[in-house]
Amino acid sequence: MKALILAAGYATRLYPLTKEYPKPLLEVRGRPIIDYIVDKLKAAALVDEIYVVTNTKFIHFFRSWAGTVKFSGKITLIDDQTKSNRARLGSIGDMDFVIKRQGIKDDLLVVGGDNLFSGPLKGFLSFSCGHRDAACIGLYRLRNRKDAVRYGVAKLGRRKEVVSFIEKPGRPDSSLVAMCLYYIPRDLLNSVSQYMRDKKEEADTTGGYIAWLKMKVKVYGYVFKGSWFDIGDYKYLNAAKEKFA
Repeated sequence: MKALILAAGYATRLYPLTKEYPKPLLEVRGRPIIDYIVDKLKAAALVDEIYVVTNTKFIHFFRSWAGTVKFSGKITLIDDQTKSNRARLGSIGDMDFVIKRQGIKDDLLVVGGDNLFSGPLKGFLSFSCGHRDAACIGLYRLRNRKDAVRYGVAKLGRRKEVVSFIEKPGRPDSSLVAMCLYYIPRDLLNSVSQYMRDKKEEADTTGGYIAWLKMKVKVYGYVFKGSWFDIGDYKYLNAAKEKFA
C-alpha cells in the first residue's frame, strides 16, 4: 500500500504565518503536524512508501524535514510545479498528478497534511481492506452540528455505506464530517482522472470527488473516535496547540 500526504496548499487563511512557510510543517506540541501523520502511517505497518506532494515554493522546506524522518519504507517528495495559490492544482488535481507521475498501481491511502487526529489508523485500514471493491473515507462526529458547514457532511446506512454526502452545506443535517482521509483501492485509481475530466472546476476539494464517486460506486465511512483538528485557520491551530495530545 502507498500513502499520499497532501501538502501542496498555500494556507492563505493562516497568513502571514504561512506566507513563506508550509502549513504541514507548523509545530503543535513541539513537533511538525506532518510528523504525527507519519507516526500514524508507521504504526499501521501496511504502507511501504509515503509520497508527500508539495509545491515549488515550499519543497526545499520538506527536503530538510525528510532528512529528519525515520521510516523503514521510502519517502518520496513530489513538486507539483506550482508557485502560487492562484496556480494551485487543488487536492484532487494533486492526487491525479501524483498517481500519473509515479505510475501508482497499488491501493492508495490519502491524508491531508494538516490533519491531526488521535485515533489509530489500523481500524480504518482493516475496515477499508474489508471493502476492496469500494472507496472508504474517515469520518468524525462533531459536537456541534453547526460547525459542519466547513466540511463535507455524510450520512451512513446500516452497513456503514455513505448514503448522502454534501460538501459544505448551508444547513447541515448531520454532524458526521469527512476528515480528508481516504482509502482508494487500486481498481478505482482511474476514477481520480475521470473526475478531473468531468469536474475540473471542483478540483480543489476532496469532498467534491467523494460526492461524485458515490454516485458511481459504493463508498463506505469509518467513524474515528478521540480528538481531531483540521488546521484551517488560527482558531483551529490554536485549539490544537492547546488540546491535542
